[in-house]
Amino acid sequence: MARVRQPLIAGNWKMNGLRADALALAKGVADGVKQAGWTDREVLVCPPATLILAVAEAVKTSRVLVGGQTCHAKPSGAHTGEIAAEMLGDCGASHVIVGHSERRADCGETDAIVRAKAEAAWRAGLLPIVCIGETLAEREAGRTLDVLARQLTGSVPAGATAAKLVVAYEPVWAIGTGKTPTTPEVAAAHAHIRKVLGGLMGEAAAVRLLYGGSVKDSNAAELLAAGDVDGALVGGASLKAGEFLAIAKAVQSG
Repeated sequence: MARVRQPLIAGNWKMNGLRADALALAKGVADGVKQAGWTDREVLVCPPATLILAVAEAVKTSRVLVGGQTCHAKPSGAHTGEIAAEMLGDCGASHVIVGHSERRADCGETDAIVRAKAEAAWRAGLLPIVCIGETLAEREAGRTLDVLARQLTGSVPAGATAAKLVVAYEPVWAIGTGKTPTTPEVAAAHAHIRKVLGGLMGEAAAVRLLYGGSVKDSNAAELLAAGDVDGALVGGASLKAGEFLAIAKAVQSG
């Protein structure tokens, strides 16, 4: 049975890499994607902002996509240290991650801020990857589904369509810890996300849902086979071309 949604494997490099490292990593990913000849999945890398232009140039003849890790809601102005979505696009980015839990925690980003950033991405012609996920305390309190519903409702802008939105479920307690939810837990969370999206927009069935949180080559196949999982948002494992490509390879064909 053919897949309804094209899988997306996205690598979030976070605050890692200097120019030489980034170019070597980008080349390794691009060469691997070319060798694999994939046309049934998308591969995206999201380097630090200082490296987006160089990485975009390095992969421009490949099928590898490039994205940013965040953006400001405004197109310009007195916002020292920030980067506008238009600036990301000008560097060659096609996607941008918004609302990652590290941004929510470290920078105090609220659902309203995340929604404004997603709208900024649309304004600049970028595809936002809206991140949501519960903390360990929220999970242990049995509030996972309520938290996901609240974050989705607050973070997804009005007018969302499947072509303008990707959602990434990243349980906060699984990011960088080596811990992951069970396959049934991932499937349950994604099914709930799909249901909530159904109340927010008319194309919920076509929106791609990614799983993130300690995804690595050893668990990728199992996680990607969970119900309603259309790809992965990969952190640490995306910093090694071989491991990142192995995760992309783990996607089941249509």
